Amino acid sequence: MDILFVLAVATGMLVGLGVGYALRRCVTKKRIGDADALAKRIIQESRKEAQAQKKEILIEGQDDLFNQKRELENEYKEREREVKSRERKLEEMTVRLEEKFEKATEKERDILQSEKQLARRERQLAESEEFLHVRMDEQEQRLSEVAGLTSDEARARLFVEIEAKTRHEAARMIRHIETQAHESADRKAKEILCNVIQRYAGDYVNEQTVTTVTLPSEDMKGRIIGREGRNIRALEAATGVDLIIDDTPETVILSAYSPLRRQVAKMALERLIQDGRIHPARIEDIVQKCEQEMDAKVREVGEQATFDAGVHGIHPEIVSLLGQLRYRTSFTQNVLQHSLEVSALCGMMAAELCMDVKKAKRAGLLHDIGKAVDHEVEGPHALIGADLTKKYNESQEIVHAVAAHHEDQRPSTVLAVLVQAADSISGARPGARKELLENYVKRLEDLEGIATSFDGVSKAYAIQAGREIRVMVNSDNVDDDTTYILCKDIAEKIEKNLTYPGQIRVTVVRERRVVGFAK
Repeated sequence: MDILFVLAVATGMLVGLGVGYALRRCVTKKRIGDADALAKRIIQESRKEAQAQKKEILIEGQDDLFNQKRELENEYKEREREVKSRERKLEEMTVRLEEKFEKATEKERDILQSEKQLARRERQLAESEEFLHVRMDEQEQRLSEVAGLTSDEARARLFVEIEAKTRHEAARMIRHIETQAHESADRKAKEILCNVIQRYAGDYVNEQTVTTVTLPSEDMKGRIIGREGRNIRALEAATGVDLIIDDTPETVILSAYSPLRRQVAKMALERLIQDGRIHPARIEDIVQKCEQEMDAKVREVGEQATFDAGVHGIHPEIVSLLGQLRYRTSFTQNVLQHSLEVSALCGMMAAELCMDVKKAKRAGLLHDIGKAVDHEVEGPHALIGADLTKKYNESQEIVHAVAAHHEDQRPSTVLAVLVQAADSISGARPGARKELLENYVKRLEDLEGIATSFDGVSKAYAIQAGREIRVMVNSDNVDDDTTYILCKDIAEKIEKNLTYPGQIRVTVVRERRVVGFAK
C-alpha cells in the first residue's frame, strides 16, 4: 500500500512537472514574440524619425546654400560697383594729370623764356655795374682832389661822426627807458625795503678774537701756570687756545681764532678755578666735560634759532651747524644773528611780493651755513653751504639761493635775489660791521681813483663812509646824455675792481655856471 501511494505521488509529481514545463515554454515563446514585435516596431519608428531628420537637415543645408549664394552675389555686386567707381576715378585722375602735364609744359616754356630774359638782364646789369664802378672811381678821385682827403680818411671821419651820433641816440634811449622803469620799479622797491628795515630792529654785536677770564686773586695765576708750566701747557693742548698771563691784575686772556674753542676754554678755566684742583689729569677731564656740554649747548642754540625764525623740519646736522654760527663772526658781526636778520628780512620782503614766506625765511636762515665749516673745507662759503644743504635734502630752490647770494652762481630765481638783497641790508646797516682804518682809507682812495680815471671827470668825492661816490664832470666836454653812459661805466668798473659790503651809489653831477659882474 505504501509503495503504491509513493508511486502515485511520484507519478503525480512527474505529471505536474511536465505540465509546468510546457506552460513555462509557452509563456517564454509568447514573451519572445512580443519582444520581437516591439523591437521591429521601435526600429521602424527609428527609421521614420531618421528619414524625417534627414529631410530636415537637407532642407536646412539647401537654405544655407541659398543664403550664402545670395550673400556672395551681393558681395560680387558691391565689388563690381567699387571697381567701376575706381575706374571712373582713375579716368578723372588721368584727365587731370593730362591737364597738369600740359600746364607744366607751358610753364616750362615760360621759364625757359624767363631764363633767357634774366640772362640778358644780368649781362646788362654787369655792364651797368662796371660802368658805375668806373664812374665811382672817377668821382672818388675828383672828391679826393677837391677835399684833400683819401677815401680811407674820409671813411674814418664818417665812421667817427656816425659813432658819436649813435652814442648820443643810445644814451637818449637809455635815459628814456630808465626814467620809465624808475617811475614804477624804483619807487616800489624803496617802499618795500624801507618797510622791511623799519619793521626789523636788530642788536649791534661786537666780537673779538680774545676772551678775558677774571681771577679771584693774583695767586691763582701761579696755580694756573703750575710747576714748570705743566698746567698751562696741558690746558693749551686740551683746548687749542693760547693763554696769555701778563701784568694785568686778576685777569687771564684766552686767544684763539675759533670762538667755539675760546668758549670751551673759558668754561673749563672757570670750573677749574671754582673747583681749586688744577693739575693735568683734572684739566683733561674738565675740558672733555665742557666740550660735551658745549655740543649740547650748540644744538640748543641751533634749535632756538630755528624756533625764532619760524623754520621747521631742518636736518639735525644743519641745526648743529646753525648753533656753531653763534660763535662765528664776519667783520665783527655775529653770523647767527646776521642769519636771523636775513631770514626775517627775506620773510617780510616775500610777504610784500606775495611769495612763499616760509621758503624765503628758510633760505635766509641757511644762506651763511657754509661759514660753520669754511675753515675746514676749501672754497667759497656760499658754495660750501649749497653742498651742505643739498646733502641734507633741502629743495633745489633753497640750494640755489644759498649758492647765488654772493654771485658765485648767477641768480636765476626771485628767491635768490631776495636773499642777496636781505644779506646786503643786514651787512650794510650802520654799525653792523667794522673795518680796519687802513682798509677803509684805501677803499675810499681806490673809489675816487676809479671815478677820476674817466675822461671828462673834473672831481670825485667819496661820501657817506664810502657808500656813495659823487662825480663832478666838465659840462663843456660831457653832455646830459653822456652822463648816463659815464655813470654806468663807473659803476661797472667799481664792481669789477673793488670788494665792499653792501652797495655803492654812483652820482654824476653836470652843472653849467655862468658868472657875470655888474659895474
